[in-house]
Amino acid sequence: MSASPEGVEAAGPGAGDLVLSFQRSFFTMGRMDSLPLPELEERLKNSDDSTLIQHILQQTVLHPLCNKYPPSVKYRRLFLAELIKKHEMTGAEPLDDLYDALGEVLRSEELKMCHKNYFLLSGENIRLGENVAIISEGTTGLVTWEAAQFFAEWAMENSEVFNCRSILELGSGIGLVGITICKTCTPKQYIFSDCHPNVLQQLRTNILSNGLLLDSDTWNAKDCEVEVKNKYVSEENQGPEITVIGLDWSEVTQEQVELQPDIIIATDVIYDPEVVLCLVSVLEKFLISNERKEQGSVVYLASTVRNPETYHQFKMELDKVGIGHQVIPGPTRKIFPYNRCTEIELLKIVFAHHL
Repeated sequence: MSASPEGVEAAGPGAGDLVLSFQRSFFTMGRMDSLPLPELEERLKNSDDSTLIQHILQQTVLHPLCNKYPPSVKYRRLFLAELIKKHEMTGAEPLDDLYDALGEVLRSEELKMCHKNYFLLSGENIRLGENVAIISEGTTGLVTWEAAQFFAEWAMENSEVFNCRSILELGSGIGLVGITICKTCTPKQYIFSDCHPNVLQQLRTNILSNGLLLDSDTWNAKDCEVEVKNKYVSEENQGPEITVIGLDWSEVTQEQVELQPDIIIATDVIYDPEVVLCLVSVLEKFLISNERKEQGSVVYLASTVRNPETYHQFKMELDKVGIGHQVIPGPTRKIFPYNRCTEIELLKIVFAHHL
């Protein structure tokens, strides 16, 4: 999927890389301003050949993957409009395939769910179904947020952190971080958690669609409860033990606290002062429970800093209960096409005396 499209280099040196950049952004529904449109425009100025536009079209909207797992109708419409605009600027003959593709999209009905495909440097593909609305059914957990992409990149760069470790993820959403770690790192156990039944249902679907098999006999999305013993394992039992649980931060059970994970992960969960108090309480319970372990637990928390006051409050609440935190460097390799200007901070959190 990530190989240079056949014949694309006829459009000029480096054209293959440009096509792949468009492809990666398109299949993750990257923002229009994340597309390499200026570079495309510059190349088209120096040539009236439609070959490059044709290659981009073939590797995005007309690609078989788009037919099977399409981005939203709105996104495809905007994407094609940008390509048409750039092509018309050249004064070249109209490209029928472009207008045919746009007509097809305009005749399509916008569905509730769309798909994102993340292409990793290893050549693997992570596929996620998510809701087209940012807030749907009373939750924001049915979409992928930038801090999740940020942390997934960091995890792939620091895979040794997760080697043979048990991991609990708080607020897993639709699963980008956990699926990435399970596919590219070597954890012993990974526990996905969320509190919303519809999120858990989509999370389960996404785990399955990424080649992680499961025995769902005791999985109950309706009442948002999953037994810890219900394990999801990869093919031939080669991967980590993967569990999905319903975990409400305001009603954490003693059984859940006794999971005692080595590592706790959370991304983009600091957005409301009331949620902050619940989150700090949950972290305190898990860290206290794991204090008797030789190394205790470590928390990695990535946050998009949308409201500095709320984010500062979170750090202050950690200090009040003796939980230490330090900012650690983020990822250095660009894999996902999210907005790099967004302020995202990664914290390592432990009891203060462990820092």
